[in-house]
Amino acid sequence: MVNFTMQQLRALMDKTENIRNMSVVAHVDHGKTALTDSLLAASGIISMATAGEQCAMSSRPDEAKRGITIKSTGVSLYYDILREDLPDDRMPRGAEGREFLVNLIDSPGHVDFSAEVTAALRITDGALVVVDCIEGVCVQTETVLRQALADRIKPIVTINKLDRGFLEVKLEPEAMYQSFKRHIDQINVIVSTFHEGGMPGDLLVSPNNGTVGFSAGLHGWAFTVPQFAQMYAKKFGVSEEKMCEKLWGEHYFGPDKKWAVTGEPEDRAFNKLILEPVSRVVQAAMSNQLDKLTAMLDKLNVQLTKEELAMTGKDLVKRCMQRWLPAHKALLEMIIIHLPSPAAAQKYRAGALYTGPVDDHCCSGIRLCDPHGPLVLYVSKMVPGADKGRFVAFGRVFSGTVSPGQKVRVMGPNFVPGSKDDLAIKSIQRVVLFMGKKQEAVDSVPAGNTCGIVGIDQFLVKTGTLSTSEDCCPLKNLSFSVSPVVRCAVQPKNPLDLPKLVEGLKRLAKSDPMVVVSVEESGEHIVAGAGELHMEICLKDLEELYMNGAPIKVSDPIVNYRETVSGESFEPCLAKSNNKHNRIWTSAFPLGAELTDAIELGDVSAVTDNLARARKLAETYGWEADIARKVWAFGPDFSGPNVLRDGTHGVQNLMDGKQNIVSAFQWVSNEGVLTEESMRGIGFTILDVVLHQDALHRGAGKVIPAARRSLLGAQYTAAPRLMEPIFVVEVSCPETCLGTVYSWLHQRRGQVTDEVQRPGTPMFTVKGLLPVAESFGFDRIRGATSGQAQPQMVFSHWDVVPGDPMEAGSACHKIVTDVRTRKGLAPELPPLDRYKDRL
Repeated sequence: MVNFTMQQLRALMDKTENIRNMSVVAHVDHGKTALTDSLLAASGIISMATAGEQCAMSSRPDEAKRGITIKSTGVSLYYDILREDLPDDRMPRGAEGREFLVNLIDSPGHVDFSAEVTAALRITDGALVVVDCIEGVCVQTETVLRQALADRIKPIVTINKLDRGFLEVKLEPEAMYQSFKRHIDQINVIVSTFHEGGMPGDLLVSPNNGTVGFSAGLHGWAFTVPQFAQMYAKKFGVSEEKMCEKLWGEHYFGPDKKWAVTGEPEDRAFNKLILEPVSRVVQAAMSNQLDKLTAMLDKLNVQLTKEELAMTGKDLVKRCMQRWLPAHKALLEMIIIHLPSPAAAQKYRAGALYTGPVDDHCCSGIRLCDPHGPLVLYVSKMVPGADKGRFVAFGRVFSGTVSPGQKVRVMGPNFVPGSKDDLAIKSIQRVVLFMGKKQEAVDSVPAGNTCGIVGIDQFLVKTGTLSTSEDCCPLKNLSFSVSPVVRCAVQPKNPLDLPKLVEGLKRLAKSDPMVVVSVEESGEHIVAGAGELHMEICLKDLEELYMNGAPIKVSDPIVNYRETVSGESFEPCLAKSNNKHNRIWTSAFPLGAELTDAIELGDVSAVTDNLARARKLAETYGWEADIARKVWAFGPDFSGPNVLRDGTHGVQNLMDGKQNIVSAFQWVSNEGVLTEESMRGIGFTILDVVLHQDALHRGAGKVIPAARRSLLGAQYTAAPRLMEPIFVVEVSCPETCLGTVYSWLHQRRGQVTDEVQRPGTPMFTVKGLLPVAESFGFDRIRGATSGQAQPQMVFSHWDVVPGDPMEAGSACHKIVTDVRTRKGLAPELPPLDRYKDRL
């Protein structure tokens, strides 16, 4: 039974020091949702007996069926912490009373749903990183940690699935210790590598200080080193801090009952004083040695009922360990002591999140987490509501207080301060709290809390900022670690269902942070996702949820390509307007991988101060200082990884034609000369422009087509190349399957980059690179190896397709021809004369 009321929850929302906003993140199948059950059970939402098996945070039927999390789910939990669990001297500074509110988001672990993790991290301040004690740090563990650090989220770690270590793999205590140490070192290497500063305190995790826990989510038990230090401190007559230091690392407690810094592995304090007692209880319960078990439990002050002692095997292990070391105690201790409150976190996150001046009143409200300041609320995702076709905006209040009936400015991701594009003014209908599968209405939500907003879904597609202040700038848009590189064309089987499809696609675009829906010139409806599984889930939702079961036809997967250049234009490209009165000369050059990545990450962008950007381009990327100050635009969409710069001197009426030339550049960077795919990593320089004196003869209809032909010609003369998306593949398999994995990769133009054996196990991890175009069906390697090889694929980078697209017979030329044919273009590339005019 739930042991709190909505009134208690609402009262706690005003105490910002007693709130913790956190995400649970991990690689797929490392046990996040099972571990989260223990926290729900401690709050009375589910029964403690079913914790770990119920997976209560799985909100969709297909999540339970597949055994993975697909959508991130939020829940607000109330805890009254007992003194015996957390003494007064260990309570966080500034906390009012012993009641805490934990706004928890359980996020997916599969790489295809990384966008859900990004959306969850934005509105939380801390992350519980779950690592499987056998599999260790995997590809997605690293990805989510990088995302967390980029968003200034503080990580804490739990090494999970200890039950596997004791019962399945049956590791010796020293092997377990070395395995744990290796996982923690790997995490600290990632933290040190990707931590960019801006966060106070030490982010490195260690069992000594309680930032690393050890858990068995399925059986609902967990412990931290400080917990055992509390048990042993009195016995050894030392302080808890001193005991914590001795219980991890090179500290040994020998048979002579003396401490040393060297010794036998079995005398290591962590093995002897923590792992051995746990192992003895587990083994006694598994082998049904009730006399031995009850004697040990009596010493630990753990009482079991007759019904519980009648249990056998893993059920008995679960009940004993749950009573002795309940998971929620260890997890809550880590969450409350080591994760920051909104009041603390927003001080260092405000500058990184807010796009406006750091000294304006909205940014000050965010920094101070001020419930009386101007409302600033960031919506990170849209969740399907109870009413069919309607959505609830899930987000976090960073400043002010949100309440029903409030009139707010709804700023979409494309809103620019001062303009009215992507802006709406709307009243909020209802404010709700997310409680897993249910939502509870509340009268208001102050700064520092997560909530759902009903009534604004028509004005937001995926994300946005809500504010009551007219001067408020939007918060930074989400940047995802994966790209929607897999595309499918969809159409209804019955042509009469076309209106349903159009409406269904709009709803699908709202429901998923990553999915991109577009319409080709040919009229095809295209859905783009992060991978095969992501596409499968999206298309299933489209058909069943958003089209009311109307059947659809889906094409084979299509891969997005990008166009680039490998050299500088061998000659300037001149194009004249159709009235011959306007002339434009341009050339193209490659931006280089470093600058292209910097633009995609937002380090160099249109919103950066012009002088600061020019200095960076000159000093870091070697541009001439004069031309670095004259960057006109980035594209496509004014933010893409292509640049238009002005290299002219003394041209008359140039500023009159600037807007038209920039419009042509946006068009061109979205549709290149080879396949009409977007460009990547191309810089264009305007060398000279001649415009007619009369404004009538230099309008948009004259200048845009000429500028477009000139820019396409410049790309044509700079050795154009095609780029394809590349997945990084991680395959876990035994040694007997290595040959199969290598041959599957090589048959698909893949390459192996690393092969390591997991210490203490017969399993190998093979890492490699695989073009996305060749990845379809790669999951079938499971069938080819009788389920022994487990592949994981995540988008890594863009790479140039080998070969020259101009050379008939090359692999690249074949791809270009296929894409052009699919798009309804002439298979052969047009001649250069179509774009380049003679003087």
